[in-house]
Amino acid sequence: MATRAKPHSNQDAAAPAWLRRIGVRQVRMFCGLVLFAYLLSHFLNHALGNISAEALHDGVMWHLAVWQFLPVTILFYGSVAIHGGLGLWALYQRRQFRWRTLEPLQLALGLSVPLLIYGHVIAMRLGNVLYDQDRLYPQVLYSYFVAAPPYRAWLMVAVMLIAWTHGCIGLYIWLRIKPAFRRATPWLLAAAVLIPTLALLGFYQGGREVARESASPQWQAANLGPANLGTPQQQVTLDAIGGGFLMVYLGLIGSALLGRGVRAIAERRGGMIRLSYGGDRSIRVRKGLTVLEASLRHNIPHASACGGRARCSTCRIRVLGDPAMLPPPSSREAFVLASIGAGDDPSIRLACQLRPTHDLDFVPVFPPRNVAAARRAARAARIGEERYLVSMFVDMRGSTKLGETRLPFDTVFIVNRFLGAVSRSVIACGGQPNQFVGDGLLALFGLEHSPRDACRNAIRAASMIAAAIDELNSFLGHDLPEPIRFGIGIHGGEVVVGEIGYRDHMVFTALGDSVNVASRLQDMTKTLGCETLLSDELRATAGVADDALPTEQVEIRGRTEPMLVCVVTRSRDLAAALDDSELALA
Repeated sequence: MATRAKPHSNQDAAAPAWLRRIGVRQVRMFCGLVLFAYLLSHFLNHALGNISAEALHDGVMWHLAVWQFLPVTILFYGSVAIHGGLGLWALYQRRQFRWRTLEPLQLALGLSVPLLIYGHVIAMRLGNVLYDQDRLYPQVLYSYFVAAPPYRAWLMVAVMLIAWTHGCIGLYIWLRIKPAFRRATPWLLAAAVLIPTLALLGFYQGGREVARESASPQWQAANLGPANLGTPQQQVTLDAIGGGFLMVYLGLIGSALLGRGVRAIAERRGGMIRLSYGGDRSIRVRKGLTVLEASLRHNIPHASACGGRARCSTCRIRVLGDPAMLPPPSSREAFVLASIGAGDDPSIRLACQLRPTHDLDFVPVFPPRNVAAARRAARAARIGEERYLVSMFVDMRGSTKLGETRLPFDTVFIVNRFLGAVSRSVIACGGQPNQFVGDGLLALFGLEHSPRDACRNAIRAASMIAAAIDELNSFLGHDLPEPIRFGIGIHGGEVVVGEIGYRDHMVFTALGDSVNVASRLQDMTKTLGCETLLSDELRATAGVADDALPTEQVEIRGRTEPMLVCVVTRSRDLAAALDDSELALA
């Protein structure tokens, strides 16, 4: 028997809970919030330009009073350094990006901001610190709208939009898994559009005002002297500092990219490992990738609500084999696992954090939603069309009793394994898993096949489900007090296919009497003590011989006349009945 590793929670038991929940991403998020607060304050200040130059000046005085207060200044510039450094670290450390998501865009925008704004920051802050230059809105707007070429103003507009977009993406990634986010989305979207619009308009109006007043010699004498703009020698020094910063920053980006290349070569030389997805498929990857990164690199669907940031547990996996061979979880991973009650189980890990160093066999706990398959099924039939389909209801027996003696997490794991085994069998036989209800599912056959083929495919799927559940029982034998049992009800007939629901909760499904009959046949397997009940009408449509399966008259709730059904004690026997019918036809 495999040796159990120490529970996750023991490794950081001495650390307080609030400390164990803090990781690199939490630090970067906090620093980002500080920077976004500064950006918001600056944008609101810009928006005052829509009122008057006096309002703009009064606003910047309040802005400076807050952000140049020493503790706030230390917090701000510390956040700038840490957030920028962690951005470079993310460029180096992240091995796989979801190029269809916002993450690479957010990183590119964030890394571009210092390149676009460093000259403005050096002139404003270092000019004041080193030479006591008094640059405020009149001097800044004059330099952009009067003294400089027009592209400088457009460059400032670009950096404002880039910085705001980068911050909004970060807020979205942080808030999207919060319960109240859906309700707050319209208000947040309105603020995300309205605030930069007002800021840009205020920036433009202030620039127009300065351009008009700058024609006055008195205004120039009051606002463009050496006390405001500095001397040429001071400007040369500031330009040299700016050039040095640019070289260092580009060097850091280049070092991160070079480090990625060196690491890739080293990992390639370090060998490959095999990741096996519970026997469904296996891939070979370089050491150093997280399990989630490996899944993304090989286009294997893997649930991850937070995008691999260790802020949720949807990517978690159950390791098959000896978990003692795995690297220990970080404090952040241990905290997340402990928060869902899995801290004492060393076989449960987060796919976004685990970087295996040896071959690994595992199963994802939560299968990703097969949205694409549902859409293909919806396209296969015209919405609202009436057609012949075969409905199959499959239900797991005893899941309620199972939940009374096991942790909720373990119960969910077993139910998901059951539904996964059933779904694979259905798909292999040309069917489509349609709806998951608790520990059962509805599968449809005939979306792309004739009625006869649909009936035969459903019967074959029932036989394959039995074989798959036998394998699952063998695999989970040490975890289950008794084998998993199931019931299957199958019936075919005319149904209406279409999408039902409300707004963004629409579900493609089938409606009709045959669907209800299949559901009730599945319920009757409990009283008749069999694994599968299928209507004799479906057997005849499938071309199975009359005497191939035992039949019985049963009363179906909601029907006035009894119904002839085939009672199958062992679903595996259905494969033999199909084979016999094929031999008879041959």
